[in-house]
Amino acid sequence: MLLTIAGSSCSGKTTAAWAACADMQRLVVHDFDEIGVPSDADRQWRQRSTEAWLSRVLRYQADGVDVVLTGQSPLGEVLACPSATRLEAIAACLLDVDDEFRESRLEERDPGKWDPDAKRSFMAWARWNRGHAGDPGHQPEAIMPGWQEMRWERWSDWTGADPRWAVEIVDTTGRGVQRSAADVRRWVRTARSQFARGHLGLAGD
Repeated sequence: MLLTIAGSSCSGKTTAAWAACADMQRLVVHDFDEIGVPSDADRQWRQRSTEAWLSRVLRYQADGVDVVLTGQSPLGEVLACPSATRLEAIAACLLDVDDEFRESRLEERDPGKWDPDAKRSFMAWARWNRGHAGDPGHQPEAIMPGWQEMRWERWSDWTGADPRWAVEIVDTTGRGVQRSAADVRRWVRTARSQFARGHLGLAGD
């Protein structure tokens, strides 16, 4: 199964995922950016690259291995990728942090790199992700139409009340890595258990 952890930059996704899951059996952790990010990356690039990652997840799936994938791709993009329906199961999590902490982390990680406009873009993407996590109908134009191979019709008529649209939210604001990692670990264990018992919304057909 795929356990996808999304969030705007400096939410703490990769750090928390590795701390939470590095010792779990039959599970690997990958960061989306391992494939490299071109300077002109846009939503179409992100969507094509998400499909490439799903193809890789399918190879792990064939070996009985689950994948935790951290990155920028929200649930709606994952579900719309051509290969999404070939996955045995999908579980989604949003790692978030408030704007003040995000800006502080950006400056700590990349001193002087981001101008005010870039920082505002990170904050806006974070706000959009919060809305998307609760409601698939929240400003879909932020990710659509995008790459022509995407299958938006798979979920475009869903509402936030649909049991398939379940996004766990972990807020890392003012919290140490271990506390955030504990929440991620609990989410991973719960999702895997629900899948094993046939109770996961995004599983099977």
